[in-house]
Amino acid sequence: MEILKTGIRDVVIIQPRVFGDDRGYFFESWNKTTLENQLFHHDFVQDNQSLSMKNVLRGMHFQRPPYTQGKLVRVITGSILDVAIDLRKKSPTYLHYETALLSGENKLMFYVPEGFAHGFLTLEDHTIVNYKCTKEYHSDSEITFRWNDPSIAINWAIQNPILSERDREAPFLHQIDNPF
Repeated sequence: MEILKTGIRDVVIIQPRVFGDDRGYFFESWNKTTLENQLFHHDFVQDNQSLSMKNVLRGMHFQRPPYTQGKLVRVITGSILDVAIDLRKKSPTYLHYETALLSGENKLMFYVPEGFAHGFLTLEDHTIVNYKCTKEYHSDSEITFRWNDPSIAINWAIQNPILSERDREAPFLHQIDNPF
């Protein structure tokens, strides 16, 4: 496994070593010791998985302290545009975002740290996303804001994604209390 830095401190892409032959492939999707040797120290307590059709957008979500979650995201089948937005007010990259194209084919993983909002757009039908979380889900602390918030201006390359009611009716970022 190799850790690839992005333009935002603490947001990384993890590239596993994939072994393939005519039978298929094998790779380690998580190895705590290997990653800790590369200074990636995170304990995960919950795994989540979702199945979505093409053009489903899930986000932008985060949890308030003390329930903030770091997420290690990967795609089992299909592909997504994954997005992490820095909500840490004292960060030099406050309100900047980083994207990663994750797919079952490239097997890359994207780490979204605590203090970031997270969302993704599915690019294929039957996309399965799996992610590890550093803290358990806590519904009372979850916050959602608008996926197309003009203050962030994410280039999703889609005008009318398929949204949940909660994501469709979410407030803009300036309308919520940012706890970071």
